[in-house]
Amino acid sequence: MVERKVTVVNPTGLHLRPAGLLCQTSMKFDSKVMIFYKEKEINAKSVLNVMASGIRCGDEITVHCDGPDENEAVEAVCNLIETGLKE
Repeated sequence: MVERKVTVVNPTGLHLRPAGLLCQTSMKFDSKVMIFYKEKEINAKSVLNVMASGIRCGDEITVHCDGPDENEAVEAVCNLIETGLKE
């Protein structure tokens, strides 16, 4: 199990397109990928869960990965978020 805190920097937060990109990236890994935001535990492989989370620009989240490729997963997901989700 590994986790890392990261701040969402893209101006529009996790609306449909960035949420979809985050989910696509998460699904490339066998590890379970979760996002912790406030009191919520969000499955990063579900577009609907990510969009419903209400995560906005400037919010700090914790990316939690658990599984055989957890280090690669946390690195890829956090890098995507830190670079603005290609927006």
